[in-house]
Amino acid sequence: MYGKLQDYLSRELASFRDAGLFKEERVLATPQGVAIEVGGDRAVLNFCANNYLGLANHAAIVAAAHAALDRWGYGLSSVRFICGTQELHKDLERRVAAFLGCEDAILFAACFDANAGVFESLFGEGDAIVADALNHASIIDGVRLARAPRYVYAHNDMADLDHKLTEAAGARFRVVATDGVFSMDGDVAPLDRICDLAERYGALVMVDDSHATGFVGPGGRGTPALCGVEDRVDIITTTFGKALGGASGGCIAGRKEIVAWYRQKARPYLFSNTLPPVVAGATLAALDLLTASSDLRDKLAANTAYFREAMKAAGFDLKPGTHPICPIMLYNARLAQDIARDLYGEGIYVIGFSYPVVPKGQARIRVQLSAAHERDHLDRAVAAFAKVGGTYGILGLTKDQIVAKYGM
Repeated sequence: MYGKLQDYLSRELASFRDAGLFKEERVLATPQGVAIEVGGDRAVLNFCANNYLGLANHAAIVAAAHAALDRWGYGLSSVRFICGTQELHKDLERRVAAFLGCEDAILFAACFDANAGVFESLFGEGDAIVADALNHASIIDGVRLARAPRYVYAHNDMADLDHKLTEAAGARFRVVATDGVFSMDGDVAPLDRICDLAERYGALVMVDDSHATGFVGPGGRGTPALCGVEDRVDIITTTFGKALGGASGGCIAGRKEIVAWYRQKARPYLFSNTLPPVVAGATLAALDLLTASSDLRDKLAANTAYFREAMKAAGFDLKPGTHPICPIMLYNARLAQDIARDLYGEGIYVIGFSYPVVPKGQARIRVQLSAAHERDHLDRAVAAFAKVGGTYGILGLTKDQIVAKYGM
């Protein structure tokens, strides 16, 4: 029975390798951090983790995790509404809601689960979901679960958003769904203008702020705070698995009636085990660190500015911005994979991204900066990029010149 499928999969997997699209998994032999060992025998500097504030192995986070494990146990073996709710979970929901400037919050095992629960349980056939074309895959999958008609507007294009909201004029409820920070480009959604349009058309606004919570905007409260629209965004989803300790877990925060509805109707919440106490306790500690000092946010911003300027001076084609997601544009999938491989040989761990993770012809290496990086780490990375980039003859080339040399 399996033979026909096996042949098909083998051919397709081989084609992935031939095209430079195969995703290898390197095994870490150390905790997550800036300096890591891979495969047990290779030390490299890590420039591809979502560990924006360097909290993944921070001593205070680890201590809080141990304390939560000792006090609350390992797991609940239950969903929330049966016997899976501890005071620890309610504390975290209150703290996250207050941090994000929302009325209430509800926990999920991951932000992917939160996005899976946002749309199906609240929007149906008579409604309309209007989504940015470059939204994260979890939003795309969540929207697909809903029976509501879908309208996709060009990335951050407010004229097209206006047009799509007009097209959806007959809907009972309309919601604009967008990333706060887009994970591959590091650009920020213009939430002030999105909220203006949403209010004009009587639409709700939903923001996935996973690549912003903890370090973007005043106090690290994310893109709604950055854009001055904290009281105008109706639904925020975000993760605890990036800046807030890097483990797992996520939430939906927003209007209290909306959150109450999700407690009754969101299937990933109703049918998934409770967030492990160790993650909840460590996330509370992360919020304590963020509210006590801006030092980590300030260092991350300084590292980001320094690295971006040094890479531009070295002759690389960067997506503009100020976010610690720093896309080094290479346009050709094989070129991105080859340069990432050679950088690994130089002790710099980065990953090449190509279709379908990014659009065709937009292959890149996505560098991610951390507050845990020191200036020496940044200098070593820039020097390695310059060395490898020089061997491929891409330094100082424009997009058209790179494409002419290597194709798309």
